[in-house]
Amino acid sequence: MGLGQMGQLLAERALRRRRLEVVALGRHRLGERDHPGLLVDPITRQVGRDGIGGCSVLASQEFGEGEERRPTVQIGDPFTEKNLIEACLEAVAAGLVVAMKDMGAAGVTCTTSEMAAAGGVGMRVELQRIPRREAGIPPWEVMMSESQERMLLVGRRGQEEPLLAIFRKWGLNAVVVGEVTDDGLLTILDGGEVVAQVSAEFLTSPPRYEMPVEVPTYLAEAHAFDPATLPEPDDYGAVLLRLLASPNVASKRWVFEQYDHTVQGNTVVAPGRGDAAVLRLRGYGSLGIAVTMDGNSRLVYLDPYEGARLAVAEAARNLSAVGAEPLIVTDGLNFGNPDKPDRYYQFREAVRGIADACREFDLAVVSGNVSFYNESPEGAIYPTPIIGMLGVLPDVARHATMAFPGAGARILFLGELGGAASLAGSEYLAVIHGREAGRPVPLDAMREQAVQRTLRRLIREGLAVAAHDCSEGGVAVALAESCIAGGTGAHVRLPEPPTAAALFGEAPSRAIVAVPSHRVAAALAVAREEGAPACVIGETGGERLVIEGAIDLPVAQLEAIWESAIPAAMNR
Repeated sequence: MGLGQMGQLLAERALRRRRLEVVALGRHRLGERDHPGLLVDPITRQVGRDGIGGCSVLASQEFGEGEERRPTVQIGDPFTEKNLIEACLEAVAAGLVVAMKDMGAAGVTCTTSEMAAAGGVGMRVELQRIPRREAGIPPWEVMMSESQERMLLVGRRGQEEPLLAIFRKWGLNAVVVGEVTDDGLLTILDGGEVVAQVSAEFLTSPPRYEMPVEVPTYLAEAHAFDPATLPEPDDYGAVLLRLLASPNVASKRWVFEQYDHTVQGNTVVAPGRGDAAVLRLRGYGSLGIAVTMDGNSRLVYLDPYEGARLAVAEAARNLSAVGAEPLIVTDGLNFGNPDKPDRYYQFREAVRGIADACREFDLAVVSGNVSFYNESPEGAIYPTPIIGMLGVLPDVARHATMAFPGAGARILFLGELGGAASLAGSEYLAVIHGREAGRPVPLDAMREQAVQRTLRRLIREGLAVAAHDCSEGGVAVALAESCIAGGTGAHVRLPEPPTAAALFGEAPSRAIVAVPSHRVAAALAVAREEGAPACVIGETGGERLVIEGAIDLPVAQLEAIWESAIPAAMNR
């Protein structure tokens, strides 16, 4: 996830009732008295064929359907995007912008129709005013081009020069491409000739599809599997090493070190150090933000509704594990062909799960995108909703990483270990037994909220010196990752006999927390007050991770496998 001024932060898999101020770009109503009449397109680059039919083609065909319809690829320029963002913010602050919207799918066509319809007005655009990278591009391609780093602004007539000057200051070439009208029509001209004229309201008010729905046939067999029938492994330590080498668990350092994640020096918790990246907001006192991205397509495949709820819960838990209160969501929904009833069922149920979870956690969904038809002759991808989430830290200095400190801290376990059912859809089941089956443990929203409130309080009250959620690979992997991050060992005794389910199960609503030895009583009291199950399971220190009766391995060995897995795979 890239943030305009912050660089690339995340390579890992994305306030109670509050006043939420949202700038709704493109939603300002352009009444007849405003009649600004001025459309400005900041041309950061000349329009080309990149992205012609990008979303429109990918939204209507499956991979391998035909070479002739494949779109060209858009190539972004983050630094130009940065200048565009700064120029737009300056123009808004100067009072020169009435409305504004980014150009995404379908380029000028989509942006103008949505802005006009939202404002109850029409728009007239002259395509010849839009600079083109090459000759011979027909009007429809200029209308549909998805060249990157472009915005459409509505300015006030008579204030063209001050507005254009701001973009020149940032090295951008903004041009006046049209005007606002009061006829409700989107009129596209090419050299004065009308090439398209349609009601803006008509373009943005399509009929609602009533799609056929069918429960996928694979679910009955998958849900019939009982994880309790699995044999216990002979060597739990060997299992842990194999899980740490799995790409879903292994360090993503190879990925995030390809990018600068310390732009402007505002990064407080860098990738790989915590469950979310934390940044200070320069100029806003002690305020900070945390960002994360999460998703588990295997769980969504096995239960689209619960899997999507669990994805939202995990993202929120990751933010809470660094001390941030979850606030807003953006989602990326990646699915197969919705014309197939079983694929549409996956999509419908996943969206329902996301919506319900966001209501349960009081989260605002501020943006997102949908990618359909992700299929090949071999079949569809797993249903993959990705949850990006942002949270707020009132005092950015009060944050936590997942790194265990030196010797002597007590390790608290929040939540419950869960029984054999917690192995359903787990990394353990996939890696060790080669199966993706079972019914994921459903989310208990009340317990999840209690655990998250406890995490935030422990961090903000200075009781937690480290925190890490338990997700892929279960408690054993979480302990190993915190040992690796802190360069120290731990001695752990689980509250029940160690089994595959206790060690590697993936029940939701769980975390480990390191607490100074003299603050344990206070930490447990916080958990009780918030209604979260909690117990002391061990102590940090030494050079080995010891889980009594199950695992005894050097932290150096754990780290070597965890860090090397992805580089080794990429260099094959």
